[in-house]
Amino acid sequence: MNAARIDVHLDEAAAGRSLRAEAAAGLTAARRTLSSMWLYDARGSELFEAITRLPEYYPTRAERAALNRAAVDIAEIVEADTLIELGSGAAEKTRLLLDAMGKQGALRRFVPFDVSAAALRGSAADIAADYPDLEVHGIVGDFTRHLHTLPGGGRRLLAFLGGTIGNLLPAERAAFLAEARQALQPGEWLLLGTDLVKPEATLIAAYDDAQGVTAEFNRNVLRVLNRELAADFDPERFQHVAHWDAEAEWIEMRLRAKSASRVRIAALGLTVDFAEGEELRTEVSAKFRPETVTAELGAAGFRLHRQWTDPDGLFAVSLAEADR
Repeated sequence: MNAARIDVHLDEAAAGRSLRAEAAAGLTAARRTLSSMWLYDARGSELFEAITRLPEYYPTRAERAALNRAAVDIAEIVEADTLIELGSGAAEKTRLLLDAMGKQGALRRFVPFDVSAAALRGSAADIAADYPDLEVHGIVGDFTRHLHTLPGGGRRLLAFLGGTIGNLLPAERAAFLAEARQALQPGEWLLLGTDLVKPEATLIAAYDDAQGVTAEFNRNVLRVLNRELAADFDPERFQHVAHWDAEAEWIEMRLRAKSASRVRIAALGLTVDFAEGEELRTEVSAKFRPETVTAELGAAGFRLHRQWTDPDGLFAVSLAEADR
């Protein structure tokens, strides 16, 4: 049986140090924030998978539809022998690319890259079992810090799907794309998934569903802080809020204090007071226009080759070549 190789560049100790540093800075800032990566513990990942199946949450379905349209063309254009996927998760949409690239004939290696060791080990084992002729080389890491660990050799396609790039602020996006360009050789490829700007009502519904699954997902970050940092947040005292910032063109997920409360974070030796109505931002999800994607790729040293959308024009996948 084909066995997956796993390299670990982000262990639990490093993740814990990062959480402590970010929580200390974010919870004491004038505008309180947490990184969206802390939403995704085991329970958070389960809740997000449930979100992707909700009728209001269009991005997963729309991206799959775009990839269905694009996969064969992508395989023929790039002729890559290695597919690298950042934030691979369960690698479900990835199979569209693996199948198309396998039929094209050059594919020999798949490199899933994820911050969650448990999720990566599971998905890597599944891919190795289902594609026995494929070398599977998983990497546990943070895509904002560990792109230099990507294996080289061959002709590579680096995929960053799910609209995850929208979770980065503009300066962070620019830094990420520059590092992605540095990690690739001239003539290699980047496949980028971006959610597109659309009516506010559609966006708010997607991030504040009628069943309350997204609200539970958002509040779960407080349970992560309680468990990992010996905090005493009462998640039920915080209301989930989805806000569309029309100027920045992004959705913000926030937790709003229903009443004044004092929270102790024992592992940090920190006490934080929340006033009634005060908010903690837990995620930014930027939405893009086609010309914005082209400009940001170009600034980082990529040349947009082709862009596909789903039939309704909700989500785009963009194929860009590293400049020679």
